[in-house]
Formats: sequence, structure tokens, C-alpha cells
Amino acid sequence: MRFVLVSLFLLFTVSAYGQDSIRAGRFTVEHPTLHNLGFEWSITGDANRNASVAVEFRRAGEGKWRPALPLVRVGGERIFRAREHLDYTVPDGFAGSILNVEPGTEYECRFVLADPDGTSGQTTQTVRVTTRTEPQPYSGGQTLHVYPPYHEGEKLEPNFSSLLEAYYGAGLGDWNVVWERPVQPGDTILVHAGLYRNERLNYVDPMMTPFDGTNWLTVKGTIEKPITIKAAGDGQVVFDGAGNHRLFDVSASAHHIFDGLTFRNTDVAIFAGFKNVLGAVGLTVKNCRFEDIGFGVWTEYAGSSDFYIADNIFIGRFEQRDLLVGWTGRYWAGVGPYGSHEVRSYYAMKVYGPGHVIAHNSVAYFHDGIGISTYGSPPQDPERRASSIDIYNNDIHMSGDDFVETDGGVHNIRVYNNRGVNAAHGGYSSQPVFGGPAYFIRNILYHVPSGVAFKFSAKAAGLFAWHNTIIGEQVAGDPSSNMHYRNNLFMGRDTPERGVMTWANAGQAYSSDYNGFRPNQGVAGQYRWLAPQAGATMYEPRPEDWRTFSTLADLRAATGQEQHGLELDFDIFEQMSPPDPAKRHAVYYAQDLNFRLKPGSKAVDAGVVIPTVNEDFSGDAPDLGALEVGKPEPHYGPRWLKTQPFYQ
Repeated sequence: MRFVLVSLFLLFTVSAYGQDSIRAGRFTVEHPTLHNLGFEWSITGDANRNASVAVEFRRAGEGKWRPALPLVRVGGERIFRAREHLDYTVPDGFAGSILNVEPGTEYECRFVLADPDGTSGQTTQTVRVTTRTEPQPYSGGQTLHVYPPYHEGEKLEPNFSSLLEAYYGAGLGDWNVVWERPVQPGDTILVHAGLYRNERLNYVDPMMTPFDGTNWLTVKGTIEKPITIKAAGDGQVVFDGAGNHRLFDVSASAHHIFDGLTFRNTDVAIFAGFKNVLGAVGLTVKNCRFEDIGFGVWTEYAGSSDFYIADNIFIGRFEQRDLLVGWTGRYWAGVGPYGSHEVRSYYAMKVYGPGHVIAHNSVAYFHDGIGISTYGSPPQDPERRASSIDIYNNDIHMSGDDFVETDGGVHNIRVYNNRGVNAAHGGYSSQPVFGGPAYFIRNILYHVPSGVAFKFSAKAAGLFAWHNTIIGEQVAGDPSSNMHYRNNLFMGRDTPERGVMTWANAGQAYSSDYNGFRPNQGVAGQYRWLAPQAGATMYEPRPEDWRTFSTLADLRAATGQEQHGLELDFDIFEQMSPPDPAKRHAVYYAQDLNFRLKPGSKAVDAGVVIPTVNEDFSGDAPDLGALEVGKPEPHYGPRWLKTQPFYQ
């Protein structure tokens, strides 16, 4: 049985200043999510970067410790992009996650810092952390009933003719901000079936949203007593913005739950925070439908934390849904000066701050599917950084740019079990990540004509790609730091004049092994390699710095990488046909695609064991790619959605 060794994550880089012995600094427990735990440990010293942090964990009260991934050595990596005046150097430390734990469970976690050159400070940390559970309404609060203004028939008491009347006790016209009877923490507002359409140009708008048509929600719930706005269960509840800009603004709220509602006909359905101003905390949006919108759920505020956005459907405003079009004309000449239809819908979800969970959503017809704010240099306060964020089991169809963007992430960004089909420019993006680790695990990608499966750009740092199935190439060439690839499949589509794989390393910390590659037929240069000389960095390479290899064996001999890598073909799958590289505007559908491996094929049992990631493999070793033979396929998208395509 093969195991990933601690040394794979502690490969050397050179630090210009400092001593070789290490001193332990502040230890930070990041916001727990439902299934993962994140940690940071600042240090000084360790100039030769040979220190390590071993990690063990167990359920509280159990006797046996279980090994987890070692923390990742970060620090000294330079992330920069001149156009935005961005220039950031990652502080020295360690960061990492304990993956795949159970919700609502207390864990004891132990961390041991070691350095052969000597240690000082507190070098062992033992902490107890409890994972979160899915937010639920409080059972002891009052229930308020909302009916459409023109509802006929019986009404349950107490009842109101608009959401804001129930929420604030507000009035019409000039009296709409007289909030004398606001909702209380723990209350549930049940919204009964019907259309709630803003009449914002009506002075006495029945929805109490004169002029802007925005429902401003500002009351503070608590973790124990959230404020819940939920469909009553007697039919579809539709909030229609009538073409306004923001339908809901919750940026001053705390611990609200939206459940089972439909939002439509608005630029921004739920606005949750603006950078350096204000933002929501503990927002939950689940089991909802968003349609004919420009933006679904959006916060740029560093203090926004612990969102739970799950089991929703987001449908953007693409008018032409049978044509994949990018967002800039120079890449998509002949289809319109700026990519025609796609600019009318931006992101389905975009967040900043710690502890967010974005899971089991279905997304179609947006510029980008899911994103972390491209925020710039992260705040020093760990409570205000984009760290410990989970993005998993989402189903993404037709993006004008990327499926998932981690572009402002700092530490412990976890992107796993997502399926993306049709993206014009990139699949899974880190442009940049400010130190990492950012984990990309068991994601699926199909039809990204640019060949940018992973958009590792703006000198990103701390990138781990494990067990992904990529039907296409990886050609991104912006050097990044601390990149590691294991157990992936990169399956070339016979794209003319393009190799199947590019590695662009800015520093000395990198590794790639146990991956499978399908070379493009008729192309001489399959593998492009960039890495600096020993002891150096390479952020702005020259053309002559690149090396190209025609076979994996040639790459292996020259670089020492991919000692267990394989070249293989599409016969490893039960049934898989790649997208036609000559039809870059074509649209493919997930229900027509089969990403399962054929039992006994070359990719089966060809991987390496990664603690807490794939230890439940079947056979002699883990399989390559996202789907293990003999294991059930993940459920992509809302768990309540069983059959029909979500984008119809």
C-alpha cells in the first residue's frame, strides 16, 4: 500500500533572511464547517524550511488517535499583479485542514511542531473543536403568517399582507420605516403561496418597498435563535423584483434563514455585504430557486462569516442557451464584441470572510458559477479573511468564464465533488490564493475550450489538486508556488498544436506524481515544464526558461516528477467521448456523460493513499480521477432534485 509522506508537503524553498531553528507563534482555530476543520500556526525562523507539523485527531472521548494530513508550510511566497497594484508576501507559518469529519461532532485535535534545527515556544497544541450542523428554525419562537395582498380565503393568525409588515410592523408610503414591532430572534415567518411583486413606483406599494423595491432586513438573530423566512408549504412562493436592482438587502442582519422561496426578475436577489462597509453574519439560503437574475447571493464584506448556501437552483439570464460564449471578444471572435448574451448574469454566489459553506447547488447561465471575492491583500485578522470555506457537490452548467473561483482565498479553501460542464475560459480558478492550502479534490470538468482546467494565476500559492477528472488539457502558464498534483486524470481531446499538461512552478516547493495523462494525437510537445534553479524563484519566466517533452518518460527523466505517472486513453472509462475541439461553442449536457472508470482498466488501483481523503478505496489502491470503482457517484446539485435537468 502506498502512502503520501509528510515530506511531499514540506519541499524546500529558500528564505533570504532568518534562522534555521523555529519558534512557535500564534495558533488559530479557524471557523469549523460541517465536514472540515481548518488551522493556522504562525512561526518565526525555519529559514531552511525543514520543520514539520504532524496532525492527529479523534472524536472527543475516544481513545485511538487517527492521522490527518500534516499542516502545509507556507510563507515567503510572493503574490502579485501589477495592474491592480497587488503585491503581497505570505507570512511564515503552517496551515491545513482535517478533512471529511462528521457534522455536529466534537473532535480533539493534536498538532506537534518539530524541527531538527531546534524549537522554542509551545510546540504541541491540543484543541477541541465542534463541527457545525445545518441551521434550523428555532422551535420556541412565534410563527407569523404572510399572505399576498389580494389573498382571498382563510388566514392563520397572526397574519400580514407583506413580508416587511410581518418583519417590522411597518406601514405604507412615508410610514414604511416606522419599525415599531420588529420580528424577534427565534421567530419564524411563514410565507404562504402566491406572487409577491414589488410596485416600487407606487407610493403605497403593498410590499412596503417604495421607490427602490428592496426588502431591507436588519434585525439580529442568534445562532440558537435564528430568524426564519420560509415557504409555508401550500404552494410556490415567488418574490418578484419587477426588474429592480436589489430584491433583498440583508447586509445589516445576523442569523437569518431563507428556505423554500423563489426569487426572480431582479439584478441582485440577496445582497449580503459591501467591502469596508457592512455585511451579514450567519446567513442561510436553502431549498430556494433563483431565476431571471443577474446575481444570486453576494457579499464582499470581510466580516461576513458562516454562510450556509445549499440545495438551491440558480438560473441566469443567458438568452441563447445552446451556444457557449466567453466574455471577451478577442477570444471569441465572430460571436459579438463582448461575448453577446452572457454579461447580463454575473455570479450565482460570491462570498468573502471565514467559514462559508456552498454545497449541493445547481447553477446555469452565469458569467461565473461560484466565487470567493477577488478581494486583494487579505486582512491580518483571521476573523476577517477568506479562510475555511467549503464548496462541494455543486452542479454547474454553462459558465461564460469559470465554474468555481477561489480567487481571494487565504487558507483552507476546500473545493471538492463538483461537476462542471461547459465553461468558456477556465474550470477551477485560483487567481490568486494567498498562501493556501486550497484543496481541489474529486472535481469533474468537461468542455473548457481554452484548455485552462485549473486557472492558477496571479502567482497563486498553496495549491493541491487531487483525484480530479479533467476531460481536456491544462495549459495555464502563470508561475505559482507550492503546487502539488496527485491521482488526477488529464485527458487530452486531440486539440491541434496543444499538449496535455503544463506545470509552471515559481519556487522550490512542488510535486507531481500518480497522475494519468492522455496525450493529444499528432502533437510533438505534450508536457511543458517550468521550475527555477535550486535556491531561486521564477515569477516572470522568459520563453527559453520553458522545457517541453514529448513523452512522460522524457519528463520523468529530466525532472524527477511523475515517477508513477501513466499515459492512457479513453478506454479507461465505461463510455466517454471527449468534446470536439473544433466546436468550441458547442454545449454538452451532464446527463449524457459517463465519467465512471471501467473495472480493471489502467486507471484502476493506480493512485496513492492520501490520509482523510481516499482511505476508503476499494481494491489494492485508490483509482485515478474523481470516481472510485465500486463507490456510489456523488449527488451533484440539490438533494431534493431527483430527475429532470435543473436548467430547464
